[in-house]
Amino acid sequence: MHVHRLFDLSGRIAVVTGAGQGLGGEIAEAMAEAGAHVVCADIDEAGNQRTAARVRALGREALALRCDVTREADVVALFRAADAHFGAVDITFANAGIADPVPRRLHDYPSEDWHRVLAVNLTGVFHTDREALKIMVRQGRGKLINVASMWGLAGASSVFPIPAYNASKGAVVNLTRELALEYAPHNIQVNAICPGFFRTRLAEGAYDDPDFVAAITAFTPMGRVADASEMKGTALYLASDASSYTTGLMLVADGGCMAK
Repeated sequence: MHVHRLFDLSGRIAVVTGAGQGLGGEIAEAMAEAGAHVVCADIDEAGNQRTAARVRALGREALALRCDVTREADVVALFRAADAHFGAVDITFANAGIADPVPRRLHDYPSEDWHRVLAVNLTGVFHTDREALKIMVRQGRGKLINVASMWGLAGASSVFPIPAYNASKGAVVNLTRELALEYAPHNIQVNAICPGFFRTRLAEGAYDDPDFVAAITAFTPMGRVADASEMKGTALYLASDASSYTTGLMLVADGGCMAK
């Protein structure tokens, strides 16, 4: 197959959770730029509609559906709507996630914060992956991409203590490995992206704090924070035929942090 065709998503259907902003918005746009129609899902309805408008401006079809990934019924409804409208789900990005509300060590960590982070970052991925896989198994093909973190591969306290985020992303990493093994015989590739520091609103207001930006810049070997748009190529590789023999991969995009 010609290399250009390897990355061509023409006519494919992609579902992206957390599509209303940040990495999710860039991933949705990348899918559309490569030819896919996109189902945009987010609890932020205004942001989700803006992303869907960007998809449509590229000449693709878009559905914008409100979805709280912590609610099983919402995620079931999301995939039923995608399947009913398009008749397929070829690609799914389980991207929706949140950060610890305030960095703090575990002995000071509020239970409600712990449960909220785990509900979005882990249970939300479970809901998303399960509903996507129901359709992909039926089809006999699929690309399932979980968005984890470099902090799913190492502790974050060399920069700041975020125990719930670390625990949730570490679980997503190993869930990805498990699903890759379970679904390899079904022609479904399951991989994860492990981002480092990308300029998004995951940690509300963090990138407006010069001390925070200085600390993470100093920690990153490349000496800079990535723009959210720099996720597009990574996402496209895992969503396309270019990764047809790749499953169970933790693709780290972190400016060199995990090489330390």
